[in-house]
This record gives sequence, C-alpha cells and structure tokens, in this order.
Amino acid sequence: MSILQHKSPASTPVKNPRDTPWFSWLTKTLAASTGRAGHGVAALAILAAVGTTSPAFAQGPPAGPPPVTVATPVSRSVPQWDEHTARIEPLARVEIRPRVSGQVMEVHFRDGAPVRAGDLLFTLDQRPFQIAVATARAEVARNEARVNVAEQQVNRYAPLVAQRFSSEADMDNRRSTLREAQAGLAAVRASLRQAELDLEFSEIRAPRDGRVSDRRVDAGNLVQQGTTLMTTLVALDQVYAVFDASEAQYLRYARAAAGGMRPGGAQDGTPVQLRLLDETEFSRGGQLDFVDSVFDARSGTIRGRAVVQNPGFLLVPGSFARLRLFVGDSTSLLVPDSAILADQGGRMVLTVNEQGVVAPKPVQLGALVDGLRVIRSGLTPQDRVIIGGLHRARPGTPVTAQAGRIGPAPLASAD
Repeated sequence: MSILQHKSPASTPVKNPRDTPWFSWLTKTLAASTGRAGHGVAALAILAAVGTTSPAFAQGPPAGPPPVTVATPVSRSVPQWDEHTARIEPLARVEIRPRVSGQVMEVHFRDGAPVRAGDLLFTLDQRPFQIAVATARAEVARNEARVNVAEQQVNRYAPLVAQRFSSEADMDNRRSTLREAQAGLAAVRASLRQAELDLEFSEIRAPRDGRVSDRRVDAGNLVQQGTTLMTTLVALDQVYAVFDASEAQYLRYARAAAGGMRPGGAQDGTPVQLRLLDETEFSRGGQLDFVDSVFDARSGTIRGRAVVQNPGFLLVPGSFARLRLFVGDSTSLLVPDSAILADQGGRMVLTVNEQGVVAPKPVQLGALVDGLRVIRSGLTPQDRVIIGGLHRARPGTPVTAQAGRIGPAPLASAD
C-alpha cells in the first residue's frame, strides 16, 4: 500500500514547484537564452536548484526554548525612605490691615510682587496726623513753660522760707504746682509720641520679606483701623511641607530611633526630600521640624512638618508635592528597573524556576537607587530574575536561562 493511502485527511499534499506558472515562465525564458554564450550552464543550474527544492527541506530542524538572561537580586544596604503626599504652606502669613483709620492716597506695589521688609505698600492721607503732631508739639511747649515757671517759683520761695519770711504752706503749694506741671509735660510728650506714631502708621509697610497678594482696596477708599483687609503677605524664602503619617508609620519611626520622629530628640533634623508633581527626582532637601502631639481622632494620623528651602519661589502655598522621610539604612534586594513589569494586579518580575519555566512573582517596589529598583517584598535572594530577553519570556513557558549579572550594565552578556 502506498504512503498516500495512509495520509491523514487533514493533511495537505505538497505541490511540486515544476507545476507552478512561475516555473513554466522561467523555463521558457531560460530556454530562449541558452543560445547565448555562458547562459546555458547558469539556466540549467537554476532549474536544477528549483526542482530539487522542497518545503520540507527549507524548514530545517525545530528550534529549542528561547534564551533569556537571568541573575539573582543584588543585596546591599540602602537608605530607606517613606513617601507621603505633602501640602505646601507658607512659613509665615501676614494680613496687612491699617493701624490707623483714614483715606488711601496711593498704592505703591504691584499685585503679586515680591517685597522686602520695610517696603512701602500703602499711603494714607497724612494731613490729619500731621496736624495732630503739630498740636501735640504745641502742648509740649506750653507745658514746658509751666514747668519753668513752677521751678522758678520754688527756687524763689526756698530762701524766703529759710529766713521765715514765708510760710511752709506757701512752699508746699509751689512744690505741688511744680509736680503738676511736670506731670502735665510728661502727658503731652506721650501724646506727641502717639501722634508721631499715628503719622508713621499712615505709611503701611511690609513687615517682612515675602510676596504680596493682590490689593483689596484702591486709592480713594476709606479704611478702618484694624478692620479693613488691604492685602496679604506670605514668606516664601522657606516653606512648610505638611504631611500626615499613619499610626503604624509613627510607631516604626519611634522604634527605629529614640524619641521617634519628634524633633528635639534623637531625630532632631531628620532629613526629608521633596519633588513637585511634574518632577521625577527628589531634588529639594529639607529637615523635619515639628510633629504634632496627638493623633487625629477621625483619620488616625499624626501631622508632621518639614522646612524646605524655596529658591525662586517655585513652591507655592496650597500646592501638593511628594515628600520622602528618611527612615534609616537597611539591607534590601535590588533589580534593574527595566525588569519590572505591570499588570492589572500591580507590579511583578519574571523569574525562572528549577524546571526552567517562567514564573511571575508579584512584588512591592521601593525607591530607585543608582538605576536599580528596591524590592520591599516578593523576592528572595535565590530567585533567578529575568533581566534580558523579556520579550521572549511568557509565563508558564520553558526558556533557556543564561547567567548574567546585575551591575552598572544590567543586561550583561551570559558568563
């Protein structure tokens, strides 16, 4: 019985290349050129090659499992940081209100401009205050004259009383008049200082360096002493980064160092790092300066605060940032960041087990250190992590593991 009789119905017979239209055309074309010198031999060689070629011969031997590069995680001591979402708050916030009542005559700043301490912001109508100063000075001069007269009376009556030409009662009256004149002089001098202070308060100046908001009153408006809000000023050379830590985090900090995360103890000046939402690196540094004394009863968190330098005033109060709090150094496992994959369940890495089969492992990630990602959980030091050829690895499929190393060149060639 022939082989064709035992062929499976699902199989397809291999078509002979000589029966194709292309082969017929090639035969006619080469036959026409056989009369030319040197072309006959080439034509016969091409026909022989085509005739002896078959699909079975072209397929070659079957391929083995795809190769991948594997390496065990790097174990070394790295600084540990805990990340929090921080709110930016000003180091100081001042509401500019007038200390005297009056009419605004001039505004001296541009809305939103940075100012220095002592810069003039508003000027009130100074004429009433100048009149009050002049009146107070006149009262001072009047009372000084009264004191001079009283002193002369006392000096004149002193020898008369000593010679018994005047009574002691007259001398007592003269001395009482002198003391009253001196007290009156002190009172009007105080009134003069108050009038001069009111005149000074008619010029409203910045109490410290910072950035002012927009004006709330324009020239010509009447403002009331201590009531009218004219503008606000925030200090931005340094800012607060306020965050909330959970009870578990606080207890871990407290056990890691005596005094916990509270400044003034062993962790005074605990370093923090900050980055804005559009930044990838924690390039801004600061120090922890305050931890609240109680946990919030509703959220179960405790409030912490760090001081961060703000060159260029880029950190704006009310914005949010990512903050890293230094916890300490600990031994951790690290793998190349390129070996981390993501799926709907979270982050994972692909490993090769003892049977040479790809096995995914979910992991919890830490910080990026020198191009390597800290693995907080999910891996052991003996796991063989795929660091090269990830595009050829599929979970549950066999692969050929080639030893590599994790270092300055994570995708090192096999040893």
